[in-house]
Amino acid sequence: MESTLLVLRVSPKSSSDAIVGWHGGALKVKVRAAPEDGRANAAVVIVLAAALDLPQKSITLESGQTSRNKRVRIHGLGSVVVKARLAALLSV
Repeated sequence: MESTLLVLRVSPKSSSDAIVGWHGGALKVKVRAAPEDGRANAAVVIVLAAALDLPQKSITLESGQTSRNKRVRIHGLGSVVVKARLAALLSV
């Protein structure tokens, strides 16, 4: 099965949940949740799953549990498809 590793830069406690764009090679994601008890990490998974039209279980946080810089694995989609879906989302 195909998978893609994405590097994220997360901004917790933002005014909205959104994928903002690319920031120095990382995908910038804003979430309203506070970085307490894994709430921001869970919110990141929800935002990515919705944006990529995938179930939440297809997204795994590989590193950065307590950092703003995170690495997530997208299961079931190759990098070309992930980048195309993100490009379509960001161009709207």
